[in-house]
Amino acid sequence: MDAFDRYAPFIQDFIYEHDWQSLRAVQVAAADAIFNTDENVLLTASTASGKTEAAFFPILTELWENPPASVGCVYVGPLKALINDQFLRLEDLCAEAGIPVWHWHGDVSQSHKAKMLKHPSGILQITPESLESMLLHRHNAIPRIFGDLRFVVIDEVHSLLRGDRGGQTLCCLERLSRLAGVVPRRIGLSATIGDPAATGAYLSAGTGRGCVIPRLDAPRERWRLSMEHFYVSGPQAPGRGADGLGNGEGLAPEDATYETPQRAVGEGRVPGREERVEDVVPGTSAAVSRAGQPGTGPEPATEPALDPASERPTDRAPVFADPGLAYVFEHTRGRKCLVFANSREECEAVTTTLRQYCEATGEPDRFLIHHGNLSASFRQTAEELMRDEDAGLTTVTTSTLELGIDIGRLERAFQIDAPFTVSSFLQRMGRTGRRGQPSEMWFVMREDEPEARALLPETVPWKLLQGIALVQLYVEERWVEPPQLDGLPYSLLYHQTMATLASTGELSPASLARRVLTLPPFHRVATDDYRILLRHLVDTDQVERTETGGLIVGLAGERVTNDFRFYATFAEDEEYTVRSESQELGTIVQPPPVGERIAIAGAVWVVEEIDHRHHLIECTQVRGRVPAYFGMCAGDVNTRVLERMRDVLRETRDYPYLRANARARLAQARRVASLARLAAEPLVCVGGTSWCLLPWLGSYAFLALERFLKIRCAEKLGLKGLDSSRPYFMQFTMSADARTFYRVTREEASRPLDPMELVWPGEVPRFDKYDGFVPDELVRKGFAYGVLDVEGMLARVLSWPDAPGCDMPALPCANLSGI
Repeated sequence: MDAFDRYAPFIQDFIYEHDWQSLRAVQVAAADAIFNTDENVLLTASTASGKTEAAFFPILTELWENPPASVGCVYVGPLKALINDQFLRLEDLCAEAGIPVWHWHGDVSQSHKAKMLKHPSGILQITPESLESMLLHRHNAIPRIFGDLRFVVIDEVHSLLRGDRGGQTLCCLERLSRLAGVVPRRIGLSATIGDPAATGAYLSAGTGRGCVIPRLDAPRERWRLSMEHFYVSGPQAPGRGADGLGNGEGLAPEDATYETPQRAVGEGRVPGREERVEDVVPGTSAAVSRAGQPGTGPEPATEPALDPASERPTDRAPVFADPGLAYVFEHTRGRKCLVFANSREECEAVTTTLRQYCEATGEPDRFLIHHGNLSASFRQTAEELMRDEDAGLTTVTTSTLELGIDIGRLERAFQIDAPFTVSSFLQRMGRTGRRGQPSEMWFVMREDEPEARALLPETVPWKLLQGIALVQLYVEERWVEPPQLDGLPYSLLYHQTMATLASTGELSPASLARRVLTLPPFHRVATDDYRILLRHLVDTDQVERTETGGLIVGLAGERVTNDFRFYATFAEDEEYTVRSESQELGTIVQPPPVGERIAIAGAVWVVEEIDHRHHLIECTQVRGRVPAYFGMCAGDVNTRVLERMRDVLRETRDYPYLRANARARLAQARRVASLARLAAEPLVCVGGTSWCLLPWLGSYAFLALERFLKIRCAEKLGLKGLDSSRPYFMQFTMSADARTFYRVTREEASRPLDPMELVWPGEVPRFDKYDGFVPDELVRKGFAYGVLDVEGMLARVLSWPDAPGCDMPALPCANLSGI
């Protein structure tokens, strides 16, 4: 029996009413996995491929055939807006079958929640934070609400695999299962998963089930892709370079279309109404003859990456406009577009600038803004305006619109500079091209005018290289960042310890440890470490020991757990005032550790001291640039991306999506890299005793290398003034020669290295929300063993050459700059 025949009659009617000619591959695969196995399921397919229907059609069928005595399915979504969208999509479908759909988050009315509590049934859509709140405050009602829970659907799984929020989600699901005495099947949905097997195992942790990961024979995916480069001021790349690199006409190759590889499961045909045999009783069905077989239909035709008409400007920017933003302005009028920025600050700056261009040209404002710091009502207004199919509006946004919030059919996405991950690139591009149209992404790489005395590495177009690397990794290898599942989440450990005590009441230390340490995210946490944490919590009055030796929430702990902000494990943005001596420079959020650099007031400053109690930062002005990324955030760049960037410099091939400026800029970078051997050797002399090291390592391996050089090698090498542009390069002065550098670093990397050696004396690198409640020794250990990629760093150092070519003289800086 195929998928369509197995669906409930009301779902078959839905398919007919929406004139579906076939079931998509993911829907056929999901039906087979959910109907014919008792395992968990991980569905990975491109954005807008029908994953939601793929999961819910068989789930709704099973709930209709055998109605549960409680909530039968929990849908966990990362965003309230996503839950609201899914609520609207499911409500009409479920109404015909009498399956209630409830949603539960901070914006839902109390009357709606009261109805669900009175008659728990159907499907409950909820955020991780609201699930935490329910476990805390409705602890005793959990068995009644979820006593017959059959399924848990986790949407956008990839968004929950980094940081504490994903760990919190799994903890909450495990605690709910234990309280309700059920083991529901887990169904994960995602468009971008780097290691499906590892993700499936993590999704299934604690359930006693395996995980089915269907292989899909999906239609070929079509892209329209463009990447252009702009200097913020001065002539563009084709007009630079005395040797004429990039000036040739006719260098642009035909644009190409990139297709996903063919896989195993095909589409399923939907029979005509005249072929259908009606079910008369839930649970019974009849076979229907088929005129065709799954997967035999023709694949869609491919098409050019961008056609000439789509590249023609539809507006003209003011003469004073920033070239890159003028490009965006001139290609968005009359279209529904998204413009992705990599930070909230950049998002605000880009929006303000584009609106100024509207004002300067006498046009109505056609630009909206959407990011996490805006109020919910402000974001919702932007979402509603974008749903209007006739409105040619463009929204400038951050990662908040990466996920599947419905904002209607989007024609085009712009990306300002390169995103940090392949996953983000795919998610952002996947927001466009729905309803049969190809996905379309325009990269806009912006580069500051190089300073007259800029040294070699500062003149490399790192953002352009990173953008090319992200695209090529997926096109060539279908590579996406693997999940990071082996950290030491002590901040989350504190949170779940307090949540468990607050919901259950008094527990013995042994009982508390059994409940908490067996939760999936804590598989690497040692019992001795947990004992250290509990003693610290007792000492700080977060936890109180009773006369019988049990543990309860202490007075200080109650102030934390009674605050609604306790439901979330992600930190709210808190502003810190930045000062240098007596001068106030401005404010920032989430300050980096002491010794790191920040950019504010048009200059770069090194952090000297942080007063977390009064939210003050003392700093000193320095030269240079701010390191690219730091902290457990979406800005982490994987080592594989850096390695592919190096390959981009080594290659001579063209990439068909590059436009004229970008092609010229890449050609210049390759020429200089060849002259200076940037992609051939990690260590390059940039004049005298000044050196540049390009390790081609990801953010956390790069950070480990910085510390390794300073702590283990600096004295032997006479290394001073290490200045890092993480994760691309570091510069320093050194009295040793290159041969000695390679010898010393390899010798030190060969000696045993405890990662704790790479944490500075007295340093307590707090990044996560509840690190302030964790003893310093555990925070330090979590950073050393859970954040720093010491293994990757050591492997790279040991792979360095003994010293080939290192005695060649440094090229004069005049030959390397000004590119």
